Amino acid sequence: MVNIEDLKREAKHLLDQGKVKYIIGYKKGTHGILAAPFFIKTPEEVDDLVWDPTCVHNLTRFLDDEKKKKARQKEPDQRPVGIIVKGCDSRAINVLLQEEFIKREDVYLIGISCENTGVLDEKKLAEKTNGRQVEKVEFAEEDNFVILTDEGKMEIPAREILAERCIECKTNTPVVKDVLFGEDIVRSVAGDFKSLEEIEALSGEERWAFWKKHLDKCIRCYACRSVCPMCYCEECVVDTINFAVTADTSAKEKAQKIKWIEKSPVLSENFVYHMVRAMHLAGRCVDCGECERVCPVDIPIRLLNKKMEKEAKELFDYDVGLDHDRPSLVASFRDEDPEDFIR
Repeated sequence: MVNIEDLKREAKHLLDQGKVKYIIGYKKGTHGILAAPFFIKTPEEVDDLVWDPTCVHNLTRFLDDEKKKKARQKEPDQRPVGIIVKGCDSRAINVLLQEEFIKREDVYLIGISCENTGVLDEKKLAEKTNGRQVEKVEFAEEDNFVILTDEGKMEIPAREILAERCIECKTNTPVVKDVLFGEDIVRSVAGDFKSLEEIEALSGEERWAFWKKHLDKCIRCYACRSVCPMCYCEECVVDTINFAVTADTSAKEKAQKIKWIEKSPVLSENFVYHMVRAMHLAGRCVDCGECERVCPVDIPIRLLNKKMEKEAKELFDYDVGLDHDRPSLVASFRDEDPEDFIR
């Protein structure tokens, strides 16, 4: 089990020695049970660092902000950013390295093993606690979570309230790191794509009705895109609000900008947005589940990305984010690759 004091000592040492400019970790949230992202800039702030089942955020998303900030500075601090990474987060780091969005020396990776559990699903927890106010969630022995509520303490098997992504995750230990806390455990998963079984069993008409029902709810708030560590483009192909304007951009160029879809959240436009985004994440999505977690209307976005992950595995034997030295999916070619699309 991860010793939080060991983690704090490492963080203080890194800051004391000036080995990192700051550390991105977790602290107790100010609203709700979930921990909040925490930018630690001084050794004194390390005391507020936490690690528990509420640390759900994929912190690698903030590396995009760091890169943009450095680009605006005349003499940027070239020291790496320290960042706490779970297994899924470390795979996101590998994808960013593959795509040369970051360099390995840009980050100091503080790996934390989820061991045999993971992080919780807030909605599952609410069902289990049945209206009781949750004050704290802790890891316990034998892969259970201890829930401290206003009515006392209760212990729940972790698997009953784990986030869906954690149930199917095989990389509960970071695949790339500079230091590791917790046991390096390789967990076997029964059914890598079990979450897809129900929807894949539906007929084409039933699947169409399923997605029509869900995507009709989309309000195009772009929360899924904003939270995704892979959506770092300065200009989004399906969002004309994000038009990359530079000093050299002319008025004519602005006027002639291609408009792929309308801004209004109607069903046809929503389909285009989500399908295009899913295709752009093919071979890149690490199943961190953040897109689905932040969706205000509960669209099962993860299923789209999980389906693309399954296709990449079955057709091309490609696993996302396991090795940053391996070419990306779209840059990988083998003689035995299927060629059914060639006419």
